[in-house]
Amino acid sequence: MSRFILACGGTGGHLSPGIALAEALRARGHDATLFISRKKVDTRLIEKYPHLRAERVAGAPFAGRPDRLARFALKQSEGLLFSLRYLRRTRPDAVVGFGGFTNAGVVFASRFLGVPVALHEANRVPGRAIRLLSHVADRLYLPPGVRLPGRLGLMVRHTGLPVRAEIARLPRETACARLGLDPRQRVLVLLGGSQGSEPLNLWAEQNLATLANDGVQVYCVTGLGKGAEGTRDLRVPNGRTVRAVFRAFSDDVGTLLSAADLVISRAGAGTLAELVQCGTPAILVPYPHAADNHQQANARYFEAQGGGLVVPQTAMSTLLQEVRDAIGNEWLLGKFRTNLRRMAQENTIETIVQDLEQLALRAPPPGQARPAPAPVAA
Repeated sequence: MSRFILACGGTGGHLSPGIALAEALRARGHDATLFISRKKVDTRLIEKYPHLRAERVAGAPFAGRPDRLARFALKQSEGLLFSLRYLRRTRPDAVVGFGGFTNAGVVFASRFLGVPVALHEANRVPGRAIRLLSHVADRLYLPPGVRLPGRLGLMVRHTGLPVRAEIARLPRETACARLGLDPRQRVLVLLGGSQGSEPLNLWAEQNLATLANDGVQVYCVTGLGKGAEGTRDLRVPNGRTVRAVFRAFSDDVGTLLSAADLVISRAGAGTLAELVQCGTPAILVPYPHAADNHQQANARYFEAQGGGLVVPQTAMSTLLQEVRDAIGNEWLLGKFRTNLRRMAQENTIETIVQDLEQLALRAPPPGQARPAPAPVAA
């Protein structure tokens, strides 16, 4: 058995693949501990996995303003000290970081103590944390075709993003029944990512009546604190009732994507991996202020692979027509689904787990045998 620490907190896009990898490692007989942030989104998601050990680690994103820069330095120092103490006590065989501000402390602590480090970047433009920390990493997982200058050779593996096993395609009728939707009517799902998207929420509200008249049900995941929850049954001129559902959060993404005929979504790497896993076509509206415009790069790659379409946020006036043209076109949706099945052929988790097992074979320094880990409260 090997022991792994997975630093994956800060957003759902970091934590979800960490959970997926932790469960896969446990299934192979290994021990895995998640290092997550203290943010509400992490707390909400990890509650569903009481069998996983999780440590909430201090951290803050980098910012240029003096007050935020001071907070960044303070919280990162706190996270580094916590990581040093934890690693000395538990002596893990390897540490895996998924990007974001929870990575830095544990990665530097690992390097100081001689613990192998692997980093995973899911976006097609590597983030600041990955670019910086890759200098001290032993392994770097990058999307196919993505490169980092100077990071070549044996340390680089090209692979996708781990997706939780429960996010899998269900029969559409089963999924609709679970969500209280009518399987005889089309279903449009809106996802704003783990933080939610006010522009997408507003678009859903503004176009609800038109979509209902077209017989299209709407299920909008607004994000925590970004919209009122509720279910509305809209009566349309032909006498039918068409349902619209607004929820702040969904912890059953597999069901949601299985019910959807079409998704409107931001273009975070985690969401795109889940769309591929479930074979659900999408119209992507990349978040225009994402770091290094990485969502635009993610979306364009998804579109080039034939999984759906891209509509810039500046062109959202065209979004309704794009939805109406696509959601009733079974030939087009079928083409998208075929392409998504092709994109889903690689077993990403198996690739990463096998590689991590090899990385963890590195022997501990002389005289530093690993003791049994002390009990750690989740």
